[in-house]
Amino acid sequence: MTISRGRTRSVCAAILTGVSALAVALTGAGAAADPQAAPTEQALADIIRGGRQVAWGTDGGLGGTGSACTSGSGAGSGNGSGDCYGGSGSSSGSSGGYSSDPGAPGPASTSFLAAFGYGLLNNDAAAPGTNDWNCKPTAEHPRPVVLLHGTWMNAYNGYAYMGQPIKDAGFCTFTFNYGRSNMLEGGGLGSFIPGVMGTGYIQDSAKQTAAFVDRVLAATGAEEVDIIAHSQGGSMANWYTKYEGGAAKVKNLITYGATHHGTSLDGIGALGRAINNLGIDILGPIEIFVGHAGIQQTVGSDFVKQLNANGDTVPGVDYTVVGTRYDEVTNPYELTFLDQGPGATVNNITLQDGCEQDVSDHLTMMYSPRALSIALRALDPIQNPNLTCTFNPWVIGGGGSL
Repeated sequence: MTISRGRTRSVCAAILTGVSALAVALTGAGAAADPQAAPTEQALADIIRGGRQVAWGTDGGLGGTGSACTSGSGAGSGNGSGDCYGGSGSSSGSSGGYSSDPGAPGPASTSFLAAFGYGLLNNDAAAPGTNDWNCKPTAEHPRPVVLLHGTWMNAYNGYAYMGQPIKDAGFCTFTFNYGRSNMLEGGGLGSFIPGVMGTGYIQDSAKQTAAFVDRVLAATGAEEVDIIAHSQGGSMANWYTKYEGGAAKVKNLITYGATHHGTSLDGIGALGRAINNLGIDILGPIEIFVGHAGIQQTVGSDFVKQLNANGDTVPGVDYTVVGTRYDEVTNPYELTFLDQGPGATVNNITLQDGCEQDVSDHLTMMYSPRALSIALRALDPIQNPNLTCTFNPWVIGGGGSL
């Protein structure tokens, strides 16, 4: 059977339209209204108390019933190297996937919505200002900056706004696409949508990040990097510092809406976890659609438990953690904040403190002038001591400029 090019284009257009509409719906939900009082992490923990125990197998590895690393409620999926990253009560897909360098940079954008659409249609575009592999750090700015996108995002639409200004401030900036997975590798529905990255196991993505950081250090001659990370990129970078040797290679970790302590996804994730605790595997079917990484970021998952098992931070890293009251994805938004451990510094910032007119949600915060100024201050407080305060609308972002 043959399918005409016109029909193929129509199908692709329908998919992209649907995804864009979904993004608008998600970012818009609740953002226009005053934020409600959020439940505490302890309250969420009480709701899903039964599922906060790791489903340990008899051999001491992650897993429960079912054949190890392949199937069964609680078993999770294998990564082909003997490790099991599951235990979330889901079992769809195997591990795998890859990362890739983006190609030519796309246009600078102050609008999240415009950048998101461009990134879907140009899935290998680089963010403006990034990936000049001939760039050498200066004495004033000795560390290159690695930019990590979030779930279902990519190197372009994650940093189409921030990339060039950070470069213009004198920093060598680099980014890549991590967690590229097909359906069989647990990438979920996003596998069929061009431009959707960050869907594979977060542990695999952390290994990809480790390799990319090593390349950046080798190319620039630097000893450390600074990382700016959004959403999953933040918790994944945190995993990298704890379990993939990143603690000795990262000075500043700056995160936005990061799922450091998981998310309730407006209660959906917490409800799903609670039902799973009763022995009914509903997260498995959901994982088929959202991908491994999405399920791993729900409150009470084995990933979240292990991520914070020995404290929120590691010695030697300075953390700047930004949350927004209008975050409908990482919620309650306070779950993004970190507790300071020995040898680390933590600066938890609510985006609206001192700037109520910035109503950025989870995605548009990466297109917020205030969020950008927070990153620049964390990277170089001497040259960038002041924070910007402007109106930044949800859904559109970038101060409303298209």
